[in-house]
Amino acid sequence: MIYNFDENEMPYGILERFGLTQEMIEDLPTDILQNILNGRHSPVLPVHIIADNGEEVKARTRFCLVRTPESNVDVLFFPKLDEYDLKVFNEQQKQNLLAGKPIIGHLESNETGHELGTKCFFQLDQDSKQVLSVPTPVIGRNIQYLTDRYHLTSTEMQKLQNGEILSIIEDDDEISIGIDLNSNTGIRLSAGNEQVWRREAKREWDKYNFGIFGCWTMDENGNLDYIHEEDYSEEIWNEQKKQGMRMMQR
Repeated sequence: MIYNFDENEMPYGILERFGLTQEMIEDLPTDILQNILNGRHSPVLPVHIIADNGEEVKARTRFCLVRTPESNVDVLFFPKLDEYDLKVFNEQQKQNLLAGKPIIGHLESNETGHELGTKCFFQLDQDSKQVLSVPTPVIGRNIQYLTDRYHLTSTEMQKLQNGEILSIIEDDDEISIGIDLNSNTGIRLSAGNEQVWRREAKREWDKYNFGIFGCWTMDENGNLDYIHEEDYSEEIWNEQKKQGMRMMQR
């Protein structure tokens, strides 16, 4: 697989200023690290900074890697919000977004509700409460590529543009295609039916996800936190032993 970034380009210095150490990043599951190196967003992770008054400020955020004009690697953060900001959308658009569907709309609207600005595809990121947006020509070009590649009909192409999941048969295998603005191309393909496509949209985490230096834990609210090995509780040590035994029995 070809990544947009090499492993040695990970900007650990920048990430560490926000409390994400090299050990924490390297202990993320392999598929998550590959996604980050491929230009995709990280999971929502805990960060902290020291404010000017000396107070520690904690937050949760996604991040992604970007390449600067000078060919260096920088970081963009997408903080977790308390609630969605949907004020630029009408009621029907809000309903579709909250139902998990991507929509086409504009970045701004005036006092009378008239849409202004760039025309984009929009989709909600349920984990961060961010509203994702990609200009329609970008997604439109990718849809056109898939149309040519799989010989889609105009009706099938329109279904994709309307934010629906399209299932087709290719060489006797079912493939499902849909807009997913969290993916690096804005469109995601899955081997299987629509249910498989939707299931793959959200990664399932175990309660304990062990790495080399520590463990990423997920609580009942879906929040990820990192525990260094020296801070393991008896429960975590016991779980690590159980997982080790299961691995040996395979």
